[in-house]
Amino acid sequence: MTPRPLTDKTQIGFAKFLSWTSLVLILVSSLILSVVISNSVRGSLLRKQQEFATLLAENLNHQIYRRFTLPTIIGYGRIALRNEQQYERLDQVVESTIHGLHVKTLRIYDYTKVIAYATDRQDLGDSSLAGMAVTRALSENKHSFEIESAMSPWVAMFQYELPPGSFILRTTYPLRVEQRLGRDVFDEADQPVMGVLEITQDITADYSSVISLQWLIVLTTMASSFLLFLLLVTFIRRSEKALAVRMAEKERLERDLHQSEKLASMGRVVSSIAHEIRNPLGIISSSAELLLKRPNTDALTQKILTAIYDEAKRLSKTVHDFLDYARPKPPSKERVDAAMVLDQALGFLENELSQRQVQVERLYEPGLVMSGDKDLLYRAFYNVIANGLQAISGEGGISIAGLRQDDEIIVTFKDSGSGFDLANIDKMLDPFFTTKDDGTGLGLAIVNSIVTSHGGTLMLSNAEEGGAIVRMGFPAA
Repeated sequence: MTPRPLTDKTQIGFAKFLSWTSLVLILVSSLILSVVISNSVRGSLLRKQQEFATLLAENLNHQIYRRFTLPTIIGYGRIALRNEQQYERLDQVVESTIHGLHVKTLRIYDYTKVIAYATDRQDLGDSSLAGMAVTRALSENKHSFEIESAMSPWVAMFQYELPPGSFILRTTYPLRVEQRLGRDVFDEADQPVMGVLEITQDITADYSSVISLQWLIVLTTMASSFLLFLLLVTFIRRSEKALAVRMAEKERLERDLHQSEKLASMGRVVSSIAHEIRNPLGIISSSAELLLKRPNTDALTQKILTAIYDEAKRLSKTVHDFLDYARPKPPSKERVDAAMVLDQALGFLENELSQRQVQVERLYEPGLVMSGDKDLLYRAFYNVIANGLQAISGEGGISIAGLRQDDEIIVTFKDSGSGFDLANIDKMLDPFFTTKDDGTGLGLAIVNSIVTSHGGTLMLSNAEEGGAIVRMGFPAA
């Protein structure tokens, strides 16, 4: 099975699909990346908070042991927090250590998991608040962390302002003896546990900062993705415009090619027919002319012969027009003065111009030298002047201007007729298009063929005051 060729629409459709797919992938990957980065930032903050909580617990352990445990044992022989003096002394040590550090609550559990000390005295003696973290600290001598939140992190991201206490960091740390038998012990596993220290800190404010940073990352990523989206949309729209122009040009070329093929086929048919007609027409024309010259021809016969002769000449001209268009003659390359060719065409039409009282204004001087075919240029100038003469009803004028501008010879014909029909001006150069009842529609088409064969351009327009303007431009010699 032969694969279908990729058309322009298929290619641009594939480009659009690829662009939109890339955009979706970029958006999804950017969103995932922003979430990963923001979660990494949140994890880093929590690690910093845990490190700070660890330092705080170690400092509390040290301060309690040095400033409370040792002096109390020396002074009282044992620790009994039910003694108000001992409790007050411990409370002073704790308060001086945690002052300004945003500690929400602090509890100390004994070996039986009963709260022996708490910043909130209502918790004293309570054994129901000890969780698995306290049990692990007593049995394994290891500290742990726990985040208590009133809402999920995703819900928190969409809160305008987090209320205090939304996120709590709970640190459980074994309260250890720092000395044994009068020597310092640096191995934690060799330090006996006196109890468990539980610290809760409100990290809502820090968490709010993390959420703000998360939103900044997400919005920045989305903004960059949106910018990329705009660039892709601009690229797609420009591609669509380029495709539209390309398709219009392609359709125009296809129409021109189709028209050329049709005209070529028609030209071959017309050429064969014209050859068959031209010889009999020549015989009819010459025979009518010969009979007209006989002196004894009566008036009626002479009138009929004159009509035959005139119609044969007109038909012969039409045949010649068809042949000229069907088989255009390639121009010769000789130095030609366009001013002299214009004078010859006007000289041939001088009698008809005089009879119709049409004035000719010659706005050109000799020296309009170009490279071309004198006979073909004469034909082109003659056709344009004759068309202008036919467009003038009654008295009028024809203006012919010629000049050299840079490397171009410009010849402009202007008549005082009715001008071109603006609705059909784009079709005036098409072969077989005519607004005349007896026209073939080949006059301007032949003129355009001659001009373009000389490397020139032909432009049609109307004058503001009325009348048609035909402008020819040729490369100067």
